Amino acid sequence: MLALCKNTREMFFVLTFLVFFLSMAVTNDVALLTFVPISLIICKKINLHTQDKSLTIKLIVLETLAANLGSCVTPMGNPQNLYLYNYYQMGTGEFFATTLKIGIPSLFICGFLAWLFTRKPIAISSNYFPKEEKPHKLKLSVFFLLLILCLLSVFRILDYKSLLWIVLLLGLVTSPRTFLKIDFSLLFTFVGFFLFTGSISSIENLSSFFSKLLETPLATYLAGLLSSQVISNVPAALLLSNFTSQGSVLLASVNVAGLGTLIASLASVISFKLYKNFEAENPDFAPKKGGYFTTFSIWNFSLLLILGFVVYFMI
Repeated sequence: MLALCKNTREMFFVLTFLVFFLSMAVTNDVALLTFVPISLIICKKINLHTQDKSLTIKLIVLETLAANLGSCVTPMGNPQNLYLYNYYQMGTGEFFATTLKIGIPSLFICGFLAWLFTRKPIAISSNYFPKEEKPHKLKLSVFFLLLILCLLSVFRILDYKSLLWIVLLLGLVTSPRTFLKIDFSLLFTFVGFFLFTGSISSIENLSSFFSKLLETPLATYLAGLLSSQVISNVPAALLLSNFTSQGSVLLASVNVAGLGTLIASLASVISFKLYKNFEAENPDFAPKKGGYFTTFSIWNFSLLLILGFVVYFMI
């Protein structure tokens, strides 16, 4: 697909929408871990910094926005969706009725930003892109099968307890080294969040106070938005779900709240680290002003205000 791109505008559209739609199936974290390094390599190969040093930053920021907004649509798009979908035992129709109110406007917003960031498209040559390499067919087939099975499990068609052993067995047979790369510290962090929120909810006075505080849809919505900016949207979803029965409102809130601060969504931290490592190795890409954090904050807070207002009146 990239070989068909004639200029930076087409490249921005291709990479942005690839991240947007892929994040719906494999989570926002994985989409960024996949495409941000590829995008940085492309920017380096076409010497984008010699034309406009800010474009590389804008591309990575845009991909981060696309991952956080695209992942809002499906239950498996991000951790908070998967948790809330099961915690409130939402029907599939109810879930998508809420998330599409974020996803559809976000699709047009990402397209508009891709156009805005490339108002003066820079021509690129397809010769920069490497020739297609054939993937390992057996592994690709097994992984694709496992992805389909996991998606069926998410929608409660297959039992996840049985599927777990199937995934482990096939994974060990086809790619045992992959298990050495699992971020176990992140898994234990989530276990810690569950233990913490469970302990908080068991304190009767505190539980009663928060339950009364979150009685109205507006209070729940604002609590999700504000708490996510400080502790990230996944812990915010885990914490607040113990004190409110308004699952759809909380779902919309913590998804929109992935915008804003750098730590509002852990996926945003991934992009930031990947870009800063790249910039350290390639100092020529660093602009004199308007670095990554500034560009990220301007667009994230702007969209948080816009989407936060629009989505609340849609749900």
